[in-house]
This record gives sequence, C-alpha cells and structure tokens, in this order.
Amino acid sequence: MMAMKNEAACCEHCAEKTNFEIVDDDAGGGLSRRLLICGAVVFAAGMVFEFAGGAWWGGAVRLVVFLAAYILVGGEILLGAARGIGRGHVFDENFLMAVASIGAFAIGEMPEGVAVMLFYRIGEAFEDRAVDHSTRAISALMEVRPEHAYVLVDGARVETDPKSVAVGSLISVRPGERVPLDGIVRDGISSLDTSALTGESMPRRVEAGDEALAGAVNTSGLLTIEVTRPFGESAVAKILKLVQEAGSHKAPAENFITKFARYYTPIVVVCAVILAFIPPLFIDGAVFSDWVQRALIFLVISCPCALVISIPLSYFGGIGGASRQGVLVKGGNHLETLARVDTVVFDKTGTLTKGKIRVSGVYPAAGVTESELLRLAAAAEQASTHPIAQAIIGFAREKGFEIPLATDVSEAAGRGAIAFVDGRAVNQNGLQSDRIEIRAGSERLLAEAGIALPEESATQEGAGTACHISIGDRYAGSIRLVDELRPDSKSTTSALRAAGVRKLYMLTGDNAPAAAAVADEIGLDGYFAGLLPHQKVEQLEALAAARTAQNEKPIIAFVGDGINDAPVLARADIGIAMGGIGSDAAIEAADAVIMADEPSRLATAIRVAKKTHAIVLQNIVFALGVKGVLLILGALGLANMWMAVFGDVGVAAICVLNSLRALRN
Repeated sequence: MMAMKNEAACCEHCAEKTNFEIVDDDAGGGLSRRLLICGAVVFAAGMVFEFAGGAWWGGAVRLVVFLAAYILVGGEILLGAARGIGRGHVFDENFLMAVASIGAFAIGEMPEGVAVMLFYRIGEAFEDRAVDHSTRAISALMEVRPEHAYVLVDGARVETDPKSVAVGSLISVRPGERVPLDGIVRDGISSLDTSALTGESMPRRVEAGDEALAGAVNTSGLLTIEVTRPFGESAVAKILKLVQEAGSHKAPAENFITKFARYYTPIVVVCAVILAFIPPLFIDGAVFSDWVQRALIFLVISCPCALVISIPLSYFGGIGGASRQGVLVKGGNHLETLARVDTVVFDKTGTLTKGKIRVSGVYPAAGVTESELLRLAAAAEQASTHPIAQAIIGFAREKGFEIPLATDVSEAAGRGAIAFVDGRAVNQNGLQSDRIEIRAGSERLLAEAGIALPEESATQEGAGTACHISIGDRYAGSIRLVDELRPDSKSTTSALRAAGVRKLYMLTGDNAPAAAAVADEIGLDGYFAGLLPHQKVEQLEALAAARTAQNEKPIIAFVGDGINDAPVLARADIGIAMGGIGSDAAIEAADAVIMADEPSRLATAIRVAKKTHAIVLQNIVFALGVKGVLLILGALGLANMWMAVFGDVGVAAICVLNSLRALRN
C-alpha cells in the first residue's frame, strides 16, 4: 500500500494521504489488514447472535464479543488518537472516531460503536487504494530515475552511479536499459522509448550523431553514448525536480480546506459537547443518554475527511492526468490558473514553428556575387548560436564556400551580428581596407549604421525572414529564410477555442511579413512582430491592460521555448515552456512544461485543468451539503449512527471516487 507524508495539524490522519512525497508503507499493511478481517468476522458473528441469539446471549458475553471486534478493528485508531493527543494534535479524525465509538459503548450501543470503526476502516482502505491509483501517474514519472550507468573503461562495462559520471565519458546502453545521462550517440543504431519524458507513444530512431536523453529506454540495438551533461543538469533530473516540487504549490481551494478544517473541527467538537450536556438541563423530560447519542452521531457526521482527502486528491489526479499527456504542471495553484485561462500568447520560432530554419533564397545587390554575400554573412554570424545564424553558416558550407575569419564579432540582441573581416576577402571594387565592417541582421541593425535598404529589396518581401547584409557602408543584399509550421499548429488554435480560450496572439522578434503569414495560416486574433525580449514583456502587459480597461479580468498564458522567452514566461499569469527538455531558463521561469514539441497539448492540459476544477467544486458542494443536512438531522435526533457512518465514510468514498475522474482525459 502507498501512503504519503504530511504535517497538517487539524486533520493529520486524513491529510497524510494527500501529499506528493511517496513512500512505501506496506511493512505493517499485511498485519493491519489481517486484524481488520478478523475483527469484521467477529463483528459479523456478533450481529448474527444479536438478531438470533438465545438466552445465553447478552450481558458479559455480548460485551466480550463486541469489545473483541472493536479492539481488532479499531485498535490502530485508538493508538493514533493517543499519539495525536501526545503531539498536541487533539482534533484529528482518530480522536473524533475514538470519542464517538467509546461513547456508543458507554450508552450500550455496542454494535453501532464497532460499526463506526469498521466502516471507517473499510472506507480508509478504499481511500488508500484510490490514492495509490492516483499516484501511479506521478510515480511513473519517478521511475525514469536511472539507477546505474555503465561506463566503458578499456572496452569493459563498469557499473557506476550516474551522479559520478563525468562529462565526456563513454557509456554503454544495452537493449532494455534506461539511458542514464544526456549525451550524443557515438556508435550504434536503435530506437528510444521517450514516452515517460515527452508522452510520445512512438519510439524515436537514433544513430551516431543523434541526441539521447536521460530517462529514455533503449528498445533495440546496443548504443555507445558520449555524456554531454552531468546528472544534475540532465533531462531526467529536470523532470524529477518538477515532480518533487509539484506538491509544494497548493491551489486556493486546497489552502481554503486546510484553514477550514483547522477551525471547523474544534468548533464541531464544542458543538457536540454543548449538544450532549446543555439541552438536558433545560428541556423537561429530556433523557441524558439520548442527547449524548445525538452528540456522538453529530461527531461522526462532522468529520471533514471528505474534503481534506478529496480536494488535494483531485488536484493530484489532475496533475497526474496532465502528465500522462506530456504536460508537467508545477502545482495545484498553476493547474487552477490554467483552468481559468482565456487568452493564450505564443512565441513563434520553435513554438508554433519547428525552429529548423533553412535558406530559401539569396538576393545579392548590384556588384555583389552570391558567393561573396553568403561568405561574408556566414563570417559575421559564425559566433552566434541563433537558428538563423546556424542556417546561414550551414548553407554556405553546403555550397562549399570558404568562410573568412572574422574579428571583433558581437551580437546585437534581437537585431543580428556585427563583425570585421580582412578587406582582401571582399571583392567589391574600391574596398581594399584592412578591416571591413560586416553587418548581418534586421533592417534596424543596418539603419543604426545609417545604411538604408534600396527600393528593390521590398520586392523580395514575403513569407519568411530576411537577413540583410551590409559591407562597410554599402547595402550588399539579403538572405531569405523560412521556418516550417509544426504539423499540429493549425489544430492547436481550434482545440484551444473549443477548450474555452477566447483570444490567441503571437509575439515574435521576426519581421511583420513572416509573422503575418503564420498568424493568418493558423487563425490567430493578432500578432506583434519585431519585438526584443523586453518588448515582449511590455506587449504582454499592454494586452492585459487593454483587456482590464474593458472591465475584463484576463488570465493570460504565454507559451515559449527559449532563453529569450524567460522574462515573459515569468510575467504571464501562467508561463508554459514548450519542448521543456530544451532551455533550462525557460523551465525555471515556467509554471508548466510541455515535454513534447506539440503545442496542441496545451489544449489537452486546459481541458484537464477545467475538469479538475469542476470536480473540486462538486466535491465541496456535495460534502458540505450532505454533511450540513445530516448534522441538522443528528442534532434534532432524526439521524441514527448508521446514517452518521454514511455521512462520514460514505460521503468521503463518493468524493474520492469523483476525484479519480481527474485522471481520465
């Protein structure tokens, strides 16, 4: 049986089922179940004698049988109540059950006293199984933790702790083994099952030169992998950190239930004491034992377990359900926010598009050759890791062009790159200086040096991104690059609207024509192009302010994938990192992570969040409603102990069953 730790003060016994730190609690589970079964058998025999016993049944015999059943069934509860009192946690559920059942024995209602304990224990066992079922989605993620790494030393496989393996080491991964560390495949061909990391159901083929992520399972061939990151920075370490932290971020409803139970439980105990002792003093003909029984029934009904267990369990189930779809949500509070999202803002490159940019055209200015334009652009971009820079460099190399050596290379954030090359590398007439400045980037980058684009460059505008190049103080031409849409980007917008999202926007550093092409193709409500990282934050705030001015209260989600998206991810009401095994900065700033490169999974996560929110509200209304009615009936003497047991165990069981629906998508 799985159990979970917690330090709640008011209903500790219930709440310890609903924390995210999973521990194995099966050591004493077998004995506990055997005692429960024995107690149930003795109780059943006692009930048979109760209805059909002869003259011998009654008095001491009846007391011994039901007392034996009571101790077998409820001994753990009595010990738990004693431990709670010793720690100062008096008003927990163990205490309420102990007082109610002992009181029932005291007034001669022994079968009811045993029944309170028996059905409570049965309900508790049922709740434990429900919690166990709910934790499987999360515990499945915990199973991606690699236990061993096999380092190649002089050709031999040496078992090592993954945390002690150095970057650059070669590790061997056989079929069926889990990849222990992030790395590059150096030898072998195989398929990797990455479902635990990304939610992808289809294995991914890898060969020499491909990346292999920690936590993936090797399904076929033998692989030799060169480690590129230490264990603490690996994909699996990031996932484990997210899972461990998920329980520390509680939703408003969870915090409400915690505060509610802290005050509610002592209040109902005081009310039960008043109900037992005050009315007999003022009502003529009142029988003290009748009012004590009402008070005991009142206590059993009042237990807040249905809420204390089911509300956190609902969020736990929702987080687990989202994780099954490849979306890790960092806590119940973020899941609650996700349920209320009405505006989604996307980054473009790497989020709605594949981020694999390729050169689609080269347009040299008069007097400049295609070779010269490509070589100098690649020289300026050679120190940059930006996808545009890498696409230009790769294209120049594919053409077989020699890239000149550049000096004093610098990047202008969001605008491009500036570098200097030897004048002899430039073939234009009259340019024989020792150092020629090369600029490669946006129109703005060239404008900063006083270089205007010629009119004919406008005819080259269209879908894609233009990288403009200048040589010295002259415009040299442009290189057009395109980035393909992700296959599910179109379906993402329709799925989000179906999930209740009202507005969809895009913020991008790309030029307006490229942004317009993407926005029109997938059906966005608007876009903002040519933005630097800090301007994305400003634009997001402007969107929120505009909606607020219209007396709306927008909840805005931003979806991005790179380091430059970290500021706006942090600023949004909920930030969602796309392809979360990529940028560390994006993961750190985000509140949720889409592990696969599929933006459509956001719509699934929103549906899970909305369903979880609805389940939480259903449980709160149902539990408080039923308990409220039964408490009134109990105080009026119209409810018996069996109804009280339903009011506690039955309501809790129904709420727990309802909570489990959050796991199903």
